[in-house]
Amino acid sequence: MSKILEMIQKRNAAWNAAKAYVESKQDKDGLLSEEDAKVYDELEQKVKDFSVQIDRLKEMEMMDKELSKPVASPIKEKPMNVDNNEKARRARDEYKDAMLEALRSNFRRVSNVLSEGIDSDGGYLVPEEYDKRLIETLEEENIMRTLGHIIKTEGNHKINIAATNPAAAWIEEGGALSFGESKFKQILLDAHKLHVAIKVTEELLYDNAFSLDTYIIRQFGKALANAEEDAFLNGDGVSKPTGIFHATEGGTFMPEITTIKSDDIINLVHALKRPYRKNASFILNDKIIASIRKLKDSNGAYIWQPSYQEGEPDRLLGYKVYTSAFAPEKAIAFGDFSYYNIGDRGTRSFQELKELFAGNGMIGYVAKERVDGKLILKEAVQILPIKA
Repeated sequence: MSKILEMIQKRNAAWNAAKAYVESKQDKDGLLSEEDAKVYDELEQKVKDFSVQIDRLKEMEMMDKELSKPVASPIKEKPMNVDNNEKARRARDEYKDAMLEALRSNFRRVSNVLSEGIDSDGGYLVPEEYDKRLIETLEEENIMRTLGHIIKTEGNHKINIAATNPAAAWIEEGGALSFGESKFKQILLDAHKLHVAIKVTEELLYDNAFSLDTYIIRQFGKALANAEEDAFLNGDGVSKPTGIFHATEGGTFMPEITTIKSDDIINLVHALKRPYRKNASFILNDKIIASIRKLKDSNGAYIWQPSYQEGEPDRLLGYKVYTSAFAPEKAIAFGDFSYYNIGDRGTRSFQELKELFAGNGMIGYVAKERVDGKLILKEAVQILPIKA
């Protein structure tokens, strides 16, 4: 049995014990005494501590997998085919080796091989293996890249949306046909530029024992993922993507509630049209969960269902729950997030920051990408705002 699975089972046992304690100590009004409430808070804190440890173990497991990956993969194509396209050129071992040598020398030793991958801004395109691992890091860290629909674009991408649907009508035998007029609108995916800059010491740069490429890719990946997820959830569309919680361009907002009750969650689920509920899930801030976990339905059963399977998210009323530190603390989103489209334009690139930190023995690097994100159907996501 893996350590993570063992911790999940312990957490579930602790949560069941907490629920049993509450049910045994409630008075006729369903309330706890001050002393019993303190005991329950301790039991609930233990459940939270297990969750923190589980997340820590998962992060360590991902780090082990990342660090155990080979620096380069064998090239299987024939040499005569390698130069047929840019992607194949950047997959060559010599390109990856040249990029690592350039990084370690602060781009003072730049091989002619790198000239094959200079982007429009003067940076060197990420080697093919590096770019693949960077995307993998984003998918691990960013829930919206898991739930949304990703589109690779080379320019502005227009998405056609049917604004009206034809309607059927009964007619008498031999009667005249009526024709409906279908109307369409377009949503434009732009390409907002996102930069991430990091610094490393010259000592690390020249230390061959230090896995420089792994460190830089990991740091870039986490920073890009955090910035992206914040924008995909809260962005205002000004030089950044438009988030699903945006007041006008995001999901459909329901009337504001004062405190969370079981009926409010049920109303949120059924406010979403049935076709979208087939693939729907929740996105909420972790701080809201403490209140929701105590809610029960009319039969006295908890509406929160903790996961008993490693890698499977918790569920609320049978639907998957995804938490994000960037989700608002006073709103819950429920919907089919595959209608959130993420447009990746071009390839990410590296560039050194020349002379910027020369006086303090540091070397700077910057990673760049162009990306946009928009919810293309408002009715696919419902937002429940919470006043307190």
